[in-house]
Amino acid sequence: MSLADKLTILRFILIPVFVSLLFYFDANHTYLRYILLLVFGVAVLTDFFDGLAARIRKEKSEIGQVIDPLADKLLLLAAFIALYALRIRLPVVKIPLWVVLVIVSRDLLILLGVGILNFLKIEIPIAPSMWGKLTTFFQMLTVLCVIMNISFLVMNIPFCNIIWTAAVIFTLISGIGYFARGVKSINAKINPTPK
Repeated sequence: MSLADKLTILRFILIPVFVSLLFYFDANHTYLRYILLLVFGVAVLTDFFDGLAARIRKEKSEIGQVIDPLADKLLLLAAFIALYALRIRLPVVKIPLWVVLVIVSRDLLILLGVGILNFLKIEIPIAPSMWGKLTTFFQMLTVLCVIMNISFLVMNIPFCNIIWTAAVIFTLISGIGYFARGVKSINAKINPTPK
């Protein structure tokens, strides 16, 4: 198993640790904010370093191309769902339902699309787009912003609102891009170009 795959597996392991800490985090245990930041920060760093390790050590693997984005999705989905579900008791900026719904819906639609493509025996390379990378970046930044309870204003708008609005915009753009790629792959299978 490559170093990149080990880092990705570490990210999978950190997901239940992060969610468990959220359950104990409340106004009486505010010190857990720093442990949450540390756990989420390490998870974010494993996302950066597993790609770096795979490129530098030339250890890109087929399994790594599947489990890396899956680890990202699970980490972020777990974070957004838990932050919203526990919003009443968490001493953090309250994340709105519409943000969570957009992020969760896009990822569920991507999973559904991948399932349909597999059912139709259509292979599509799993390669993140620039929009997908921006989406992941702003979604991770949103989680950090909420946990850190950042409430200062930028042009009379709360900072976290700006970050999660950007996350939603990039989520929608990348979702449309993945949908277009899927439709293009299905069309190519149904109407193959003559050689």
